[in-house]
Amino acid sequence: MGSDRSATIGVVVPMFNAERTIGATLASICQQTHQALDIIVVDDGSSDNSASIVTDYAKQDRRIRIIRQSNGGVALARNNGAAATDAAFLAFVDADDLWAPSKIALQWEALEKGGASAGLAYCWFALIDEDSRVFSLHNRPTAEGNVLQRMCRNNFVGNGSSMLMRRSAFEKAGQFDPSLRERKAQGCEDLLICLRIAENYEFRVVPEHLVGYRMTNTNMSSDVMQMLRSCEIVLGEFRQKYPHYGSDLDAHLVEMIRWLAVRGFVGGRFFDGCDLLSKFLALDTRLAISSLPNMLDVYCRARLVPDWIKARVKRLRNKNANFRPLYMEMAG
Repeated sequence: MGSDRSATIGVVVPMFNAERTIGATLASICQQTHQALDIIVVDDGSSDNSASIVTDYAKQDRRIRIIRQSNGGVALARNNGAAATDAAFLAFVDADDLWAPSKIALQWEALEKGGASAGLAYCWFALIDEDSRVFSLHNRPTAEGNVLQRMCRNNFVGNGSSMLMRRSAFEKAGQFDPSLRERKAQGCEDLLICLRIAENYEFRVVPEHLVGYRMTNTNMSSDVMQMLRSCEIVLGEFRQKYPHYGSDLDAHLVEMIRWLAVRGFVGGRFFDGCDLLSKFLALDTRLAISSLPNMLDVYCRARLVPDWIKARVKRLRNKNANFRPLYMEMAG
């Protein structure tokens, strides 16, 4: 395909009751500089006004179409969306996340430069709140190439909206796994497919914040205890396959518990947050204590805590960070 800039990218948007955000998400997709897109919104049994919003957008942009399914979860929705396009490259974006205009173009270029052995390109993501306000740009991984062991240690890709993959890699990985939902452990489908792709393909990174990953009280990752169950199941699969990566998988679980503790507090799940923080302290006391200032900093930024508390947290962190309103670029 080489320098063929017209390669069609299949963009799959799983959607469930997303009337507050789906318009901004579609706008950020439609404004991609790589314009050869086949955009499939999969309505996963929504009962709100989401579908009519998508229909209105489809009237303005013929690249958009909507398919419907009874509520079957994010994995099934993504798989059905992928099946509805014959594009050789697939990207997935949740119905509340945002893309910067150059996201697809830069990732597609990275995959093409990597050749057939490069199966997945990811990028950095900013954390945004329900008002699309950026409150963290800490995500800056650089892992490339053969990343299976690194992926066992840490989910540096981070979320489903950050990925562009070859269809061949998607199919070889067995697509997204709907069984997690069946086991009441929905949440780590992204991690699982990344691990499975990493078994057979190289990864490439675009080192720019090109995704706005939204943290709210209602999206799937807000159910932090379900997310923990999901992570334990996924890591358990790879512990059986690769016992020599046991220490990496242990570290991954600790890091997930740390993140979910913050996620719990930010989402208002105070008791879950306390439970997870206790687990974190029990598993790695030194790391937990050293992580507290950063965890508190993310919480403060996400919850709009008064400036005097933010200033104290910043002094504890002993460094400054500049946070740009990237969501304005992403939303166009």
